[in-house]
Amino acid sequence: MSDGAEKVFEEVQKRGIKFVQLWFSDLLGNLKSVEITAGELEEALEEGIGFDGSSIHGFARIDESDMLVRPDPATFAVLPWGNVARLICDVHEPDGSPYKGDPRWALKRALERAREMGFVMYAGPEVEYFYFRSVGAPDTLDSGGYFDLIPPDEGSEIRRETVLALEAMGIPVEATHHEVAPSQHEIDLRFADALTMADSLMTTRYLVKEIARRHGIHATFMPKPIYGENGSGMHTHQSLFHLDGRNAFFDPDDPMYLSPVAKGYIAGLMRHAREIIGVCAQWVNSYKRLVPGYEAPVYITWARRNRSTMIRVPVYKPGKEKATRIEFRAPDPACNPYLAFAVMLHAGLEGVERGYELPPPVERDVFAMGPEERRDQGIAELPGSLNEAIAEMEKSDLVKKALGEHIFEKFIENKRIEWDLYRARVHRYELDRYLSVL
Repeated sequence: MSDGAEKVFEEVQKRGIKFVQLWFSDLLGNLKSVEITAGELEEALEEGIGFDGSSIHGFARIDESDMLVRPDPATFAVLPWGNVARLICDVHEPDGSPYKGDPRWALKRALERAREMGFVMYAGPEVEYFYFRSVGAPDTLDSGGYFDLIPPDEGSEIRRETVLALEAMGIPVEATHHEVAPSQHEIDLRFADALTMADSLMTTRYLVKEIARRHGIHATFMPKPIYGENGSGMHTHQSLFHLDGRNAFFDPDDPMYLSPVAKGYIAGLMRHAREIIGVCAQWVNSYKRLVPGYEAPVYITWARRNRSTMIRVPVYKPGKEKATRIEFRAPDPACNPYLAFAVMLHAGLEGVERGYELPPPVERDVFAMGPEERRDQGIAELPGSLNEAIAEMEKSDLVKKALGEHIFEKFIENKRIEWDLYRARVHRYELDRYLSVL
């Protein structure tokens, strides 16, 4: 048994853990789990646990369905209730090789590309979500707004309990607050390396929903559940660090403290934004959020403090090396974090490696510009629908390289089916608008 596995085994015995959940992600970022007793843990750590891959969305065909989940000992954590722990797993073929349809493996490959270039990716997402009275309708718990303190606030109490649970599981939280829309909340996770953060995001979504459920409340990461209100985004702060621990984005002599690496990374995200957005905003509903007027990015621009742009360079602590980072504002919290981080990283590295030129920052409110002015300045738009986003993704060599052929093809196939089901459905808007007059 490896040192990491030995430590897990000792911790389980010391804490009296009776059950261990083995977690992994399907293609779309849905959390999957198989639960074993503590007595089966040693074998699971050494050999893995077999499962039927054909029953997991986006995995194997029925004629090649045998697979293994192998726990990553570094992910061991005790859940906040009962004597149950969890380990996050990698998916493997029966011969022990990594499974090409495993989203965690796609991110690992992206991180290996970064390492070969001398970098480690760090990420710190702002996770927004809603609390509703039930799963059946978006009935809010409050009428609060951004940073509001509105006692008694039922949602804030549930949110605090969630933060304590995250901290107890080893996931540091930097800040938390009420967001712009009624009953909308945000939890900001403290930055970590991208693989750890993707694991932490899966855990965060699970805890937010489960703790809400235990209070008789429904929590949702649906990007736009309420018409006329802000949707939920996942502004992703990110930076590259050199392998010796220095921030590769920092340049003390630059007026914006941005190094050539940072500028190339931003340029890469901008050039490939239309291709990767279908992974970072992967649902039909995601594009109800990405519309003008609700603070979500629509135009492919960057700036320092300007929140109308797609990429922002925060200036809370100007000149501080470790705080130098960029904020990509297009993703939403319902994405598969492993795949989203993978395509973001590949896009940024492409800009660094190929020396993409960074266009000038746009420090004005982009939404206040007219179409002609935006066109004159060369400002492009993000896709306006899932259909458009997948069409852009489908012709992208970069996304295909980032995801691998298996995930790339299965993901597009799934999204095409989702779009076809959506466009064939008659929606309430159409009935209200047309039924009486046509």
